[in-house]
Amino acid sequence: MPEDADDLGKYSATPQALARRVAQQFVMKPYVWSALSVNVHGERHLDDLQAPFIIVANHSSHVDTTVIFGSLPRRLSRNLAAGAAADYFFKQKIKSLPTRLFFNAYPIDRGGMRAHQGMSGKLLDEGVPLLIYPEGTRSRTGAMAKFKNGVAALSIQHDVPVLPIALVGAYAAMPYGQNLPVPGRPPVHIVFGNPQRALPGESAPRYTERLYNKVVELHDTTARAYGMPTQADFQRQLALRAAAARNVELPPLPPQPPLPLQDPHPGEPAGGTDAPPA
Repeated sequence: MPEDADDLGKYSATPQALARRVAQQFVMKPYVWSALSVNVHGERHLDDLQAPFIIVANHSSHVDTTVIFGSLPRRLSRNLAAGAAADYFFKQKIKSLPTRLFFNAYPIDRGGMRAHQGMSGKLLDEGVPLLIYPEGTRSRTGAMAKFKNGVAALSIQHDVPVLPIALVGAYAAMPYGQNLPVPGRPPVHIVFGNPQRALPGESAPRYTERLYNKVVELHDTTARAYGMPTQADFQRQLALRAAAARNVELPPLPPQPPLPLQDPHPGEPAGGTDAPPA
């Protein structure tokens, strides 16, 4: 059933926030931080950010949301609500209850559904910040799909900033089809960018393209610095598989720029946040 307007208060209510705090800090984060080596970059970009806002990020792993929630300061993550596919996470209570508990999740319609239409905007009007993956679904290959225009339209209509985030290494740490992270504490980098707003007269499609390019830039700058696959690498592998299926030879890649010799995130510790707070 659709959420009633009277139900929106639960997304910022104190009892639910306290329950999420316990679940996130004493169950979710300790496990994921013990299974991964999480490194956080760009925290200075969060200094002036205030709710409501929208977070966008590339999405290729089930660890993505946990890493985002666990890396944000409490003042920003307290009421953060993650958009989740209504047709997958909210059809059965066995899926919806833990998703709500850990991620303050709310239903997003896809595939022509309309039962929850407008809920993202209503939450923003209530002061609730949102996490939305604008690709629409997890990548099966690590390669990013183009962003849908919904986030840009919400940002313009409700006059809220968009925080771009890149997740680097999450696909390798727990690729599509895996139920647990791979052994050995694989490295995952989370990179916070500068909050963005639409430029004067900028259309939603142009704004969407700019947000997409920003996430790719954050991803690839960090990936090159740490010797990890870039989006160009993921796209190349995708094209190679498609070409192999058609028995077509691809032209060679153009020369890649050399790895930077300096830290791409000066002034920040390279180790990030390996251990959860006590």
